[in-house]
Amino acid sequence: MSNSDTWFPKWDDIPAAIGLLSRLPVRVETQQAQARGAHPSWAYGLAGALLGALAALAAWAGLVLGLPSLAIGLLVVGTTAWVTGAMHYDGLADSLDGLWGGWSPKQRLDIMKDSHIGVYGVVGLTCILGLQATLYGQLAAQSLWPILGVMALSRAMMVPLMTALPNARGKGLSASVGRPAPQTASLALALGAAVAALSGAWPALIGAPLGAWAVAAIAKRKIGGQTGDILGACQQCAETCALICLVAFL
Repeated sequence: MSNSDTWFPKWDDIPAAIGLLSRLPVRVETQQAQARGAHPSWAYGLAGALLGALAALAAWAGLVLGLPSLAIGLLVVGTTAWVTGAMHYDGLADSLDGLWGGWSPKQRLDIMKDSHIGVYGVVGLTCILGLQATLYGQLAAQSLWPILGVMALSRAMMVPLMTALPNARGKGLSASVGRPAPQTASLALALGAAVAALSGAWPALIGAPLGAWAVAAIAKRKIGGQTGDILGACQQCAETCALICLVAFL
């Protein structure tokens, strides 16, 4: 990252964030994005809002077709997995296998790096996907707008975790991006919270931080920091806890 670069937002950070967090065909200036390091992470919430809009569109199609609520929820989850390349689901599965399958920080990191999925990952993904689909289906029956807020805020929650915890491995996607400045993390949170509040997903402001904090506390204790997989687990836990609070309070 260039020493002359600053944390101040740039318009090019938005397509860079979208390109990193999804498979959408956006034009990204690769060299400039790499030079910016972690600075574009302020736009993670905006990228999440776009993903949420696509997921809400899939839910709307399900409502028009008169599908059952669970089927609509599965459309939301499936659309998100397809558009993102299931990267956060993969991070959650790897994190569950590593954090609970190893006995030392090194062993846990080695397990997380392994491309094979273990029993913790299978059980965890099954529970999370089923829970998310059920909750999204129930939420869609009331309003589609909060879907944008949930997906925006849950992705914004990754940024303060990146700032607070060092990289545990020293290499990989998370390490190459670097640690965002506190100002970047604050802006990311503010934007994610704003989208959540404006979309009617205000209970997510309670659930998402709780989910992210739980992942951060466990990762710090078990591996001493964060990795790309931990960030994926953070997003997924923040999203699920946000949904729980949404359905409980709305």
